[in-house]
Amino acid sequence: MDESKKRLIMCITGVFLSGVAAGIFGFTAFGMDPFQVFAHGLWGLTPISFGTFYVILNGILLAFMFFFNRRMIGLGTIINLFLLGYVVEYTGVLLERVFPSPAVALRVVLMIAALILASLAASLYFVADMGVSAYDWIALTISDRKGWAFRIVRIATDFICVLTGGLLGAKVGIGTVLTAFCMGPIIQFFNEKISTPLRYGMSADKNP
Repeated sequence: MDESKKRLIMCITGVFLSGVAAGIFGFTAFGMDPFQVFAHGLWGLTPISFGTFYVILNGILLAFMFFFNRRMIGLGTIINLFLLGYVVEYTGVLLERVFPSPAVALRVVLMIAALILASLAASLYFVADMGVSAYDWIALTISDRKGWAFRIVRIATDFICVLTGGLLGAKVGIGTVLTAFCMGPIIQFFNEKISTPLRYGMSADKNP
């Protein structure tokens, strides 16, 4: 397959699966992902609706992204900004219809599945290199410019989000903690074992 088509498929699939994973996280009610905790904490300081605040917050991050690493702005960024919310919403609605009264065991399984799925999704659209979300670019940029391991930088940025949001009153759950400490290493694992070989071939030694 032509590399440009391969990258496009990886990008769209990654963003779509990211929305599905976020919808599953919301359904399990075990806590929001780190960036959502951060956003909800800051939102509590304002009188505006969350939807409006979220657009403003992402707009601010996108502005920083433009000035500090505009190369990461692309199709994936646009899809994340305008379409991701709908995927999250419809995933949650579908799960509520299929599992109207989920047992705790099922919620735990879904939480773990969502963590793995979110990590795979992020890896796919990171390696596709067609734009990332207004939050994801931060860890990627620091890792690239400082030469630090991505998994460590991602844990640090997620931890800062959780700490800030939690101190500001946002709900922090077990799902939040697991995501903050595990997502970075799992993304890097998928980068090396699945996404990079998928884009460059099984013998590739590239590591975004």
